[in-house]
Amino acid sequence: MNQKERMLANLPYKAWLDGLSEERLENKKRIYEYNNLPPEEYERQTQLIKEILGKTGQFVHIEAPFHCDYGYNIEVGENFFANYNFVVLDIGKVRIGANAQIAPNVAIYTAGHPIHPEARNSGYEYGIDVTIGDNVWIGGNACIMPGVHIGDNVVIGGGSVVTKDIPSNVIAVGNPCHIVREITDEDKQYYFRDRKFDVDYNS
Repeated sequence: MNQKERMLANLPYKAWLDGLSEERLENKKRIYEYNNLPPEEYERQTQLIKEILGKTGQFVHIEAPFHCDYGYNIEVGENFFANYNFVVLDIGKVRIGANAQIAPNVAIYTAGHPIHPEARNSGYEYGIDVTIGDNVWIGGNACIMPGVHIGDNVVIGGGSVVTKDIPSNVIAVGNPCHIVREITDEDKQYYFRDRKFDVDYNS
C-alpha cells in the first residue's frame, strides 16, 4: 500500500511521498485560478469548481477565496452554497448532502497529527472522513473536526467547534459543540428568534 492509498484508507501516511505533493500543487493551481477569476465570469467559476470537487450537484457555488488540499476528496449534494473563506483540509473524504448553507470562515478539518511529539515528529499524519447530512446550516467561524458525523436538518451555531457527532434535527452550539434543543414544526413560523414571518415563504 503506497502513501496515497494509506491516506485514502484513513491510515497514517507521509504527505510528501508517492505523488501527493504533486497532486496538491496541481490543485493549488486550480484554486488560484478560481480565487482570482473576475466576478462576472460566473460560467467559468461554476465549471472550475466542478472540476476541483470530486462530486457536485447541478448547482454549486463557493464564494472566493476558497481553499482545499486535493479537491477530489470533497463531495457535495445539490444546491450547495459556501460563503467567503471556506477551508477544507480534505485528506480524508468530506461528504456534504443537499441544500447545505455554509457561512463565512467555516473550516472542515479531516487532517490531524499524533499527540505524542515523538510520533508527531516522525512526519506521519492522518485524515479521518467527515460526513454532513442534508439541509445543514453551519454558522460563521465554525470548525468541524476529523471524524465528525452531522445528521440531517442540523443548525450549527457560529463559532462552534464540533468534536463529536451531532444527530439529526437539532440546534447545536459552543466549544465544544453541544445540543441546545431539537428543531420542531413550531420553528417554521419564525425567521429570527421570536420574529414571525410576515410573508408566505412557500409562495
